[in-house]
Amino acid sequence: MDSLFSSVGSAFGGLLSLVWLVIVILVIVKIAKSSASTVAKVIWIIVLLAFPLIGLIIWLLFGPRG
Repeated sequence: MDSLFSSVGSAFGGLLSLVWLVIVILVIVKIAKSSASTVAKVIWIIVLLAFPLIGLIIWLLFGPRG
């Protein structure tokens, strides 16, 4: 029974990781397509890659619009 829960937990963790990766990739594409300056885009992408969760929250609050 422990093996079943371990497998389900592992699969769920893998699925969450995949969803997180897709979200990060979509945000990077949105940053790249934004009207912000190149320097601002690079800084946002570096922040997002260096601090994934905090970077995403900061970007959602203060990121470039448009």
